[in-house]
Amino acid sequence: MDELLRLLRASPHAPRIQSLVEELELQLPVDLSRDAGLLRGVWELRWSSASQPWLRQAPWLENLQVLDPERQRGMNLLRLPGPLGALAAVAVQARLEPAGGSRIHVTFERGGWIDPRLGGLRPELLARLRQSFPAWLDITVLTPELRVCRGNAGTIFALLRRPDLTVESLLAGWHPQPPPSGKSAAA
Repeated sequence: MDELLRLLRASPHAPRIQSLVEELELQLPVDLSRDAGLLRGVWELRWSSASQPWLRQAPWLENLQVLDPERQRGMNLLRLPGPLGALAAVAVQARLEPAGGSRIHVTFERGGWIDPRLGGLRPELLARLRQSFPAWLDITVLTPELRVCRGNAGTIFALLRRPDLTVESLLAGWHPQPPPSGKSAAA
């Protein structure tokens, strides 16, 4: 695990990352009934098997995932690094529902632009999303500093915890919509 953490921090495009991730998945199986408390936090994408630029690590972009599974909240957040990140960001907010084992169902609810805080206000330009496909994350490695997951399209993601950022500050004032009566995210 030490080599993987080192590469994710210093060389997130190193070719060896995928094989290290796959080895670790076999060594550290996840059971969210036991490990769910480790999910809560702000995580930064450091490596991905995806080809889409918004699903990959880039030095000029912070690609964050904010998870608050106890309150069924999550958010993907793209912003510039450093002080410029506070100017504005692109966000997709989602409702999270545990599905047993290591799976979490994800229902994307709103997406758009989030502006910086102005006093106590945070202007947002977010539109409701209609998700036409089931989405989920299988959490395959989960430690206090590393999370590896596989999405419903088979993409592998490796994320590092960002202890300098808080769930409360990034998800302030947002609460997911309850699922439609009689339906779950798995439907």
